[in-house]
Amino acid sequence: MTSAGRAYRRHKNVTVVSLLLLVLSLTFGPTPSSAAGADWWDPTARPAPDSQINVTGEPFTGTNAQKEVRGFVDAHNHLFSNEAFGGRLICGKPFSEAGVADALKDCPEHYPDGSLAIFDFITNGGDGKHDPVGWPTFKDWPAHDSLTHQQNYYAWVERAWRGGQRVLVNDLVTNGVICSVYFFKDRGCDEMTSIRLQAKLTYDMQAFIDKMYGGPGKGWFRIVTDSAQAREVIEQGKLAVILGVETSEPFGCKQVLDIAQCDKADIDKGLDELHALGVRSMFLCHKFDNALCGVRFDEGGLGTAINVGQFLSTGTFWKTEKCTGPQHDNPIGGAAAPEAEEELPAGVEVPSYRADAQCNVRGLTELGEYAVRGMMKRKMMLEIDHMSVKATGRVLDIFEAASYPGVLSSHSWMDLNWTERVYGLGGFIAQYMHGSEGFVAEARRTEALRDKYGVGYGYGTDMNGVGGWPAPRGADAPNKVTYPFKSVDGGSVIDRQTTGERTWDLNTDGAAHYGLVPDWIEDIRRVGGQDTVDDLFRGAESYLDTWAASEGHEAGVNLARGATASASSSEWSLFTSYRPNRAVDGDGGTRWASDWSDDQWFQVDLGSTELVRRVTLDWERAYGKAYRIELSTDGENWRTAWSTASGDGGLDTARFTGTPARYVRVQGLERGTDWGYSLFEVGVHSN
Repeated sequence: MTSAGRAYRRHKNVTVVSLLLLVLSLTFGPTPSSAAGADWWDPTARPAPDSQINVTGEPFTGTNAQKEVRGFVDAHNHLFSNEAFGGRLICGKPFSEAGVADALKDCPEHYPDGSLAIFDFITNGGDGKHDPVGWPTFKDWPAHDSLTHQQNYYAWVERAWRGGQRVLVNDLVTNGVICSVYFFKDRGCDEMTSIRLQAKLTYDMQAFIDKMYGGPGKGWFRIVTDSAQAREVIEQGKLAVILGVETSEPFGCKQVLDIAQCDKADIDKGLDELHALGVRSMFLCHKFDNALCGVRFDEGGLGTAINVGQFLSTGTFWKTEKCTGPQHDNPIGGAAAPEAEEELPAGVEVPSYRADAQCNVRGLTELGEYAVRGMMKRKMMLEIDHMSVKATGRVLDIFEAASYPGVLSSHSWMDLNWTERVYGLGGFIAQYMHGSEGFVAEARRTEALRDKYGVGYGYGTDMNGVGGWPAPRGADAPNKVTYPFKSVDGGSVIDRQTTGERTWDLNTDGAAHYGLVPDWIEDIRRVGGQDTVDDLFRGAESYLDTWAASEGHEAGVNLARGATASASSSEWSLFTSYRPNRAVDGDGGTRWASDWSDDQWFQVDLGSTELVRRVTLDWERAYGKAYRIELSTDGENWRTAWSTASGDGGLDTARFTGTPARYVRVQGLERGTDWGYSLFEVGVHSN
């Protein structure tokens, strides 16, 4: 399903709670069914009673003529956030061995009329009152604007699969601060304990669905741990489920008064554990600055409230500085959040922020960089949404220096100016599940870049993620969804979805639960035309391309490591050495530094002539604004392979046509500071 002319490459106390929680936007065992299926996609035993699916026709299997898998990808969902935040923030379960009535019931404190539904009051306004009855009436929930009730019931996920979705990323999620301040909970607040439980329950849900189809491995819900396995599952017409992590203190890596509460051993142990659980993508920070990275702010009164939470959690407020490039973090703004601010210690106030200083001073920390490189070693994909632009820029520098493609933006929380860099690396981008008009407008804005890089597109529903979902456009809206309609592949017919006594219509109910994802895609088609839907239908293939390229990545040999190095000068120090060999010793904490003048050079003798295609320069604060990379086979005759007059420090990667060379020289032309030139590490690569 490739559009004509478009190339395609193979291979996201009540007052304090009210703000601190709002901030962090974040069936009965199977029995014989009278409709027990003669078709592979129908279970031989479905719980009774249970939700309807309301899709007829065979799910598509196999690949297209170009041997590409087809289907939509939800890059950001939270199947089990009902188990997060202490276990009583999101009400209802994705499945229950005791049946749909047990799965789709409200939290006990919401009965009889929602008077104690504090989080519902916080997020949905009004007095919080609602009919708590779920199955079978569903009078008030699930709803597109109710953030407290289960939206990911397994049968609703099944309907999304039947409607054409082939990849689902289940982000295991929680937040210890939310858990600690929320009144109602039935377990502790340790984040990693919750992550482990949610991973286990995802496997339990797979077994639950398998049982309906006759045993292990037979169901449509398949947890996958590598891209080849995912491709095989999708070719069979089933749903590939990938585990991710989105939490604020992974591995216990919070920071208090700027002191990290974890170390490298904690990071290695945590990454190993997550990988063993099947996790293949993750965020390193979320909402609060932690020991790994700074965050991209929330704004307005919400941002002020989160900033209070940041202080209560870490002992520090956000700190800002002027941005050095076109990217910026969200403006914090000056809106008050008086009820949250009352909880600050006497004499402590939320700082004011300059309008022209919109970037978080905190980027990727040394521990954060260690975690990033640890993810690369384990072939994991990194989510950059929620990272400050300073942290994101460093991550992209690291990935570009290593040609590592495993970067994801899954739900519209990165600065859009990063889009081409992500695509250039081979990464994948999905947009938050906005209303169809807004979604189509943003998809069109980036369509030319997808065409340029030959990639598909995704959506991040963030269901159960405390974010809000598309509202109804109205029964009289132009180009509304008409039922029944055909699936994108044309092989299935999709009607209004019914669970118990309630039937949902996207036009009048909005995206109330996960089962309405196919209806929302149809709304996108009617509002924006087929092109956007075609890009989405290529999403599964593109996501697997990024994943496979990450798995296949091989760290290139650094030809400069341990080589003989020389320089025009070296800064003298009584306490340490800044000699040239310090920039090729493999230790990122040592460096070469020159005298304080513009015309300086640094040179590496590789020992023999090698094919050189890439040079990486990890600058200290004293960086080169204008410099060139020169190559020579004899050390006397030089040619310029690459140059820049707009260096900005950080980690630079110079790529050029492969050229034989024994000697590689960095010729400084203009310093970026009043100091000299200083390099932590120089890399020379053939790949």
